[in-house]
Amino acid sequence: MKVFVTGHRGYIGSHLVELLRQEGHHVVGCDLGLFDGCAWEAVTPPDRELIKDVRDVSPSDLDGCDAVMHLAALSNDPMGALNAPLTLDVNRDASIRLARLAREVGVPRFLFAGSCSVYGKGEKLDLDETDPLNPLTAYAQSKIDTELAVSALANDTFSPVFLRNATAYGHSPMLRIDLVVNNLLASAHAYGEIRIQSDGSPWRPLIHCHDIARAFIAFAKAPRDVVHNRAVNIGANDANYQVRDVGDEVARLIPTARVVYTGEVGADPRNYRVNFNLLTSLLPDFGLTYNLHSGMEELHRKMREHGFGPADFEGDRFVRLRSLRHRAHLLDRLSKTP
Repeated sequence: MKVFVTGHRGYIGSHLVELLRQEGHHVVGCDLGLFDGCAWEAVTPPDRELIKDVRDVSPSDLDGCDAVMHLAALSNDPMGALNAPLTLDVNRDASIRLARLAREVGVPRFLFAGSCSVYGKGEKLDLDETDPLNPLTAYAQSKIDTELAVSALANDTFSPVFLRNATAYGHSPMLRIDLVVNNLLASAHAYGEIRIQSDGSPWRPLIHCHDIARAFIAFAKAPRDVVHNRAVNIGANDANYQVRDVGDEVARLIPTARVVYTGEVGADPRNYRVNFNLLTSLLPDFGLTYNLHSGMEELHRKMREHGFGPADFEGDRFVRLRSLRHRAHLLDRLSKTP
């Protein structure tokens, strides 16, 4: 396959490029480079690299591609809250434009990185793809709007698929610690404290970033009639955890660290436990290669190897929002009129 990957330098994209190239696929990467300098290990390059705003992708960039794997986005709720109109411009409007462009030039499959955060404040537990969506943030709303608009583009030659990914965690060459599992483990390394900012009760479905990358490849290879124009939760039923359970798992891994409930964010309204039966029925051969213990164990080992400490926890390098806030020129580039 020839694959066009947006956000190829990101937390998940770096895994995806490596896996695609290992399988012998030709990879065209497109990334604005907002987080250059944030890598903590070497990143596998694509066969062809475009340092370009996803809003500026041209028809020739997609020439001959068999699939678009669209990951580029302002990538979580706090970043979306920084500038909601910009989040909708980048995450929603640019995604819809890219899908239209892919359809026009004849790319047969379009894989979109959605999110289980679309369920927001879940009305019940074990939410599946038929349950109501209840977005609480601009980020989640951007994912819903994109699903609706791109789904309407589906036809006999253009097949979109929407991967509603569980909350990512785990080691990546482009480490992030602004994710619940990584953050709790990082605070234990930095301070000997597992700092839980809520009361620990909210549910989160969790998935290792490497397994998200594997899911993109599995959906790219799947028969069209199996996955065509579907929204699918990506994760596993036994990988739903309450935040306090994650804290307890960190404490088992680092017995010298103690759990501290700071309460600084109050009651977290984002609470969703998710059902992944559809994924299992559509792709019965696909399963997660990491569980929470093995994924945290690997990241724990990497943090020890890198000497992760307070300066890393408090710095800009591994927290996307801090990195952007301290790079005003990058926000100016993002806020431009395409």
